[in-house]
Amino acid sequence: MENYMVRALAKGCGVWGLACQTTGVVKEAAQRHHASPAGCTVLGYGLTGAALLGAMLKVQQQVAIKVEGNGLLRKLVAESDSYGHLRGYFSLREDATQPADPSDVAAIIGQEGQLVVIKDLQLKELYESVVPLQTGRLDADLTYYLMMSEQIPSFVEIDVQLDAQGDVRAAGGVLLQLLPDGDLKALARMAEQLDDLPPIGALLANGETPQAILATLFGNEPYEVLEIGALDFRCKCSRERSRHALTLIGREELAKLLEEGEAVIDCHFCHERYIFDRNELAAILAELTAND
Repeated sequence: MENYMVRALAKGCGVWGLACQTTGVVKEAAQRHHASPAGCTVLGYGLTGAALLGAMLKVQQQVAIKVEGNGLLRKLVAESDSYGHLRGYFSLREDATQPADPSDVAAIIGQEGQLVVIKDLQLKELYESVVPLQTGRLDADLTYYLMMSEQIPSFVEIDVQLDAQGDVRAAGGVLLQLLPDGDLKALARMAEQLDDLPPIGALLANGETPQAILATLFGNEPYEVLEIGALDFRCKCSRERSRHALTLIGREELAKLLEEGEAVIDCHFCHERYIFDRNELAAILAELTAND
């Protein structure tokens, strides 16, 4: 499988481990966005980071990562939910004089800016946390967010490997997190082991699996694989949602679109295009008029 998440728990030392392969999801997203090598990299980091945070959610909960940096990246948005459905988009600065090396995600994102994490926990209000970028490496900045905003000792590593043509070769990530009353020294040992390993993307590209990576990290600590779940690229947009959006712009704006002959709605996340012709616009306008 090119897209899946492994959840594991070392109960004895109180460390929770997640490892995922997101290669296929990143490939599809990059193709949909006609992404450059730099775009592939930053989109891969965002989607993998969202997948890792999403794997810690409860049923029907959702999370979004938003990044704004001062590098080549203008904006990155990546979303996940408790079911492993991922989507994302990005924009790069058109005035960048030099294309960033796709292997240098810190240069693409920039070291100044902010990371915003928004969670829909099915409560009255959304949870939102904003932290300043520390390094421009999204995995390190997510580690900082978890340590500072959620105050949970954690370590995140993400990697995206491209081939000579700039296409996605492998993408994935690992998240290690201490449970309440867990052994901080055990977490530190696993984090050191993670740091000593080759990049996650390189391991995946060479045939290693998320299960094998977790086994290496847990070492002699007994652990249990709790779940292996699929990940996929899935957008929430639809023709019905786009039609509903048109009902919200008001009769005056609809009348202008009717004069133009059609309305075109493009989804930022998946680049699907929804076209509403004159007859459809006239029907929507008639519905709004009848409801007034």
